[in-house]
Formats: sequence, C-alpha cells, structure tokens
Amino acid sequence: MSARSFGQRLTAAVAAHGRLCVGIDPHPALLAQWELTDDADGLEAFAMTCVEALAGHVAVVKPQSAFFERHGSAGIAVLERVLAAFDGGPTVTILDAKRGDIGSTMDGYADAYLGVKAPLGADAITLSPYLGFGSLLPALDTAADAGRGVFVLARTSNPDGVAVQLAEFGGRGTAQSIVDDAAARNAGIEPLGDVGVVVGATRDHGLDLSALNGPVLAPGLGAQGARPADVAEYFADVNGLVLPSASRSVLKAGPDMATLRAAAEALRDELVALG
Repeated sequence: MSARSFGQRLTAAVAAHGRLCVGIDPHPALLAQWELTDDADGLEAFAMTCVEALAGHVAVVKPQSAFFERHGSAGIAVLERVLAAFDGGPTVTILDAKRGDIGSTMDGYADAYLGVKAPLGADAITLSPYLGFGSLLPALDTAADAGRGVFVLARTSNPDGVAVQLAEFGGRGTAQSIVDDAAARNAGIEPLGDVGVVVGATRDHGLDLSALNGPVLAPGLGAQGARPADVAEYFADVNGLVLPSASRSVLKAGPDMATLRAAAEALRDELVALG
C-alpha cells in the first residue's frame, strides 16, 4: 500500500478523474449479455475488460464480492487479480463485501481484507455495523494502520432497511448514529477521514452529513433510478466527498472495451458538470 492515507489517495483520485464510482458486477445476466460463459473463464474475461476500460479513467471502482464468490475458489482468484491490477494505480478500489461480525471473527475479516498484506486487500471495503458500531473497531484500526479505508452501511435504498435504519433511540435514528460515529473517527483529519458511509442515492435520506469529514458512497445511479441531479440535491450538505455509484447502466455498454470506457466517461463528465 501507499504511504498516503486512504483519504489522501481518494481525494487525489477524485481531483484527477471526477467522482464517479463504477461497480464491477459480473452478474449472470450481464455475462450472458456480453456473450460470456457463466463460469470462471467468463468471469475473468468480464472483469479484466472492466480493468482495461476503467483504470485511470474513473476515480473509483467497486467490485461486488458476491458475484466473484459464487464461482468458488476460482472466482476468488479472479477477484484477487482484479484488485492487484488496480493496486497502486490512479483508480481507487472499494470491495463491496458488507462484512460485519464480533470478536475474533471480525479480526479474521480485518486480516483478510484490510491488513498490510491482506490477500483480498482493496483500498477500502464496505462494512455492516448492525452488531454495533463498536464491533467494527478491529476493522477500523487495521484499516488505519494499513492506510486503507472503510465504508459503513448507514441508510441503504432497500425498503426493508427502514425498520432498522430509522429506528430511534436517545433522540437519534440508527443511521444518524452511524454517521455520527464515523464523523467522530474522522474528526480533525486532513484532507479527509478514512471512514466513509454508504447512503443510497435513490431518495432523500434525511441525514445530517455536515460533520462527516469523510466520503459518502451513494449507490443507485442509473439502473436503480437515481439521476445525477438527484445526487446533487440529496447530498448538498456533505462535508466530504460524495461518490455516486453506477453499475448496470455503465456495464451494459460492454463487451467492447472502448464503448464501455466511453459510457463511464460520459457519466463521469455529467457528474463533473453538476459540480
């Protein structure tokens, strides 16, 4: 890993390549659309086309671990190669794995994804805090020591999340408490803290993000219905960086590498134009 912090690397990547995050989601339907086999060979062809198309052209990519894991050990090996291909380059990686557990199990996840020599190390990983934000401390500390980052689920776009994420205690909703805990970890760090949050871009989230001092991963752009203008409206108060994320709406432009790159660059530039 670079000696620079995750916040420093992310800030530099966004300054150079805009705010767009492109998901690398080798969904079976997309493999079929690209006329690839639904096996490790098709997975590798899909993933490496994405690497070639996106590296150095967008700030952030987000491989979805589940679509690699479904192919077993061969799929995990492809994921390792994808992360290695981006490592040290101008495009930052967020591994979307949504891990969360307690005690020694959380330590194990931290070693796998966030340690200095983590075998599945990305620049950052998504985490689930619903065993308590404190349960994430092994991951947060390991990430900080290795110069990596994390994105903690706060307000997701799925309707079933409402009952948990908007439940109130002590005058605060659960999602807001997660944002506040992330902000406490990021306080005083320049240019940006290493603890981000995940907040869906498909609706007004109702959160106060003004003290976060960290990045917001905002999935839902494109196929899920969010527009660039929605992102500008819903995240106007963010103290940090907003990373709108799109997957299918960009990936459907494949399998031609140049066409895929052009689709990503067009959406990237639309977001840049909105400021």
